[in-house]
Amino acid sequence: MKYDFTSILDRRGKDAIAVDAPYVEGCFNHEYFAAATLKEGMDWIPMWVADMNFPTVPTVQKAVVERTAHPAFGYFSPRDEYFGEIIKWQETRNQVTGLTKECIGYENGVLGGVISALNVLCSKGDSVLVHSPTYVGFTGALTNNGYYIVHSALKKDEENVWRMDFADMEKKIVENHIHACIMCSPHNPTGRVWERWELEKAMELFKKHDVYVVSDEIWSDLILGENKHIPTQMISEDARNRTIAMYAPSKTFNLAGLIGSYHIIYNSWLRDRVDKESSLSHYNEMNVLSMYALIGAYQPEGYEWVDELRQVLTENVEFACDYIKEHFDEVEVSKPQGTYMLFLDCEKWCKAHGKNMDELERAGLEVGVMWQDGRPFHGEYGIRMNLALPLSRVKEAFERLDKFVFNAE
Repeated sequence: MKYDFTSILDRRGKDAIAVDAPYVEGCFNHEYFAAATLKEGMDWIPMWVADMNFPTVPTVQKAVVERTAHPAFGYFSPRDEYFGEIIKWQETRNQVTGLTKECIGYENGVLGGVISALNVLCSKGDSVLVHSPTYVGFTGALTNNGYYIVHSALKKDEENVWRMDFADMEKKIVENHIHACIMCSPHNPTGRVWERWELEKAMELFKKHDVYVVSDEIWSDLILGENKHIPTQMISEDARNRTIAMYAPSKTFNLAGLIGSYHIIYNSWLRDRVDKESSLSHYNEMNVLSMYALIGAYQPEGYEWVDELRQVLTENVEFACDYIKEHFDEVEVSKPQGTYMLFLDCEKWCKAHGKNMDELERAGLEVGVMWQDGRPFHGEYGIRMNLALPLSRVKEAFERLDKFVFNAE
């Protein structure tokens, strides 16, 4: 491969909560990790928060460093190049047609954009349809902003693939007078990449009941194997005008610390109102360095880098799922089709071994596997694991779980 996805990146002391959480008091999730006593000889393997333990594509650093060589960082307007690179990226990666500069709007973050969209579509106290398991960020953002979450549970089919329950979705929409839904595409934390027929059926249902859609597509670049992402807005002309879509280079290129997402809205009525709503804080403004980071990411090298990254993540997921099947009896997982997250179901294992989730999680932490409690994601026996790190570290983590946790003597 052209790019390095095998070296272990030293992130200690470089402002990364992924690795600093056990050590830095006040850091997010510090208490959760610091409460664990590491076994002798163990170190921490970061497998929780959804950022990657790989260096980003070099053109990001190049673009940012070249800009910082000029000693002025005053007020600015986004460059046409910024919008041009987004349009080209969406056309090339997702076969998007008809996207113009006017349809693209800046957001500090996807969650902020989701709330701006809901503030346009809903009144405080309205019910919003969300699938479960549910990204914990949706739960926090909607609850903090006075919206009532109505969950429609995804169901596993006979092939162990997570599917939308359309009958349940319609029932919840009608009973709760719902007119806004959050779609997560690809889905976090299950890793489902929705097929066209699924999106078509969902959008027909939303059209039938006049439900507007906020589609979080931040994971859309990280598709595994032969799966393919289909933008919700490309399903039909109605979907194009009914959907507010959220994107960012941050998940793809590990740029979350730089801040910078964007929305795509084709419906001018919605677009004007979301732009206005997003402006009300007077602090939803682009950072000049985040603009250059996106431009650097969306260069030809970035296209190559993402293609290699997808190969690496696919191999990591294949290894992890095969290892679980062969070594961890009674632990269930549906193989992700996108993202780099696993969502384990440990119910059968816990009941067979007389353990609760707190005991299981603590056992993993004691051998340095920094996995994440899945209960806030509405998985009663769930654990979420980040596989975006060198395969050597993924293998080491699963060997520790095998020897000291799931098959401990």
